[in-house]
Amino acid sequence: MAGIWNEIPLSPQAQSLNVTMAGVSYYLTFTYRNCTEGGWFLDIADQNQNPLVQGIPLVTGCDLVACYPDKKFGFSLIVLTDNDSAAPPTFANLGVDSHVYFGVVS
Repeated sequence: MAGIWNEIPLSPQAQSLNVTMAGVSYYLTFTYRNCTEGGWFLDIADQNQNPLVQGIPLVTGCDLVACYPDKKFGFSLIVLTDNDSAAPPTFANLGVDSHVYFGVVS
């Protein structure tokens, strides 16, 4: 992971928080769906909680916002899990062994 990456402070529970990325404040909501093909999902809203993108699955090792170039976010989001780069975040390990990072796109 080259460049400067910042971890979004999370815990293994559904949560919402404001995070400033690439100089813009976003309202992020992390939700766990306990079902087949479930897992952790992310909603991104502006600072006034107006939805921008909803239902992004937390897939390990890829840029979560790369498929939304029209949003011009100016940052990348990636999920990495300690000791197993391919392991998805579980209900119990988000923010513990599985981490969400953002980096500014240059």
